[in-house]
Amino acid sequence: MSRIIRLGISTCPNDTFAFHGLISRAVDWQGLTFDVELLDIQQLNERLLAGDFDVAKTSFHAALSLADDYVVLPSGSALGFGVGPLLLSAPAGGVPTGPEQLTLCPGRHTTAALLFSLFHPRTTRVEHVVFSEIMPALEAGRADFGVCIHEGRFTWQQHGLRLVEDLGTRWETETGCPLPLGGIVASRALPNNTIAAVQRVIHDSLLLALGDRDAALPTMRAHAQEHDDAVLMQHVDLYVNEWTVNLGPVGMRALEELSARAAAIGLGTGRRLEIFAS
Repeated sequence: MSRIIRLGISTCPNDTFAFHGLISRAVDWQGLTFDVELLDIQQLNERLLAGDFDVAKTSFHAALSLADDYVVLPSGSALGFGVGPLLLSAPAGGVPTGPEQLTLCPGRHTTAALLFSLFHPRTTRVEHVVFSEIMPALEAGRADFGVCIHEGRFTWQQHGLRLVEDLGTRWETETGCPLPLGGIVASRALPNNTIAAVQRVIHDSLLLALGDRDAALPTMRAHAQEHDDAVLMQHVDLYVNEWTVNLGPVGMRALEELSARAAAIGLGTGRRLEIFAS
């Protein structure tokens, strides 16, 4: 009987694109059996923190809290230049200046929330909601600011919102590194050969999608907030790159920078994020 791997991935288009081959069994499962759940990134973070998955996509913010128990896989990450979350406001909004203002973030353990904490510490009251609720709340005047991720990065102007700051650009300017948003982590309790097999399956799934991009569209459409194919592929173009295939030394440096900056404000376990080496 093959080993069952409890796998959690996000519903965002770059994940459903990358994992289409795995989900559809178009790639060899390397003798494993995958029990796959697709969830919002904050739900994934919370379920992973609760110990519900052997392997999962998670925000690197959450991964910092799990560094003692999980290792980052070389393939499957969202990391790059020009990929950061956007700090948005209603058209007449200003900049975050006081606790009477409200900023919505897409989850306590998201990297988006970590960046807001790093760059705008103690400037507003913060509440955490599902990412898809943020832009409607800004439009309706229920919040002053919102940290926007996923497809909203491409559609915020259509909602009449104002860009306060690109948090990813600020990260790049201050660190010189691509921004590490999230990645695939595997439990250190799994045998090394099992982790290596999972890594091979994910790597093969990515290469399959990159070789035939349109084949992944049905899986992407089934889980996306935005259903325009051009928007979905724009998301892939932005978030799927050479570091998604393999984090490599550039990815390692970015994770070390994130680990150090989070530790400086008291977040994480103090252990740096480690990339699995088979």
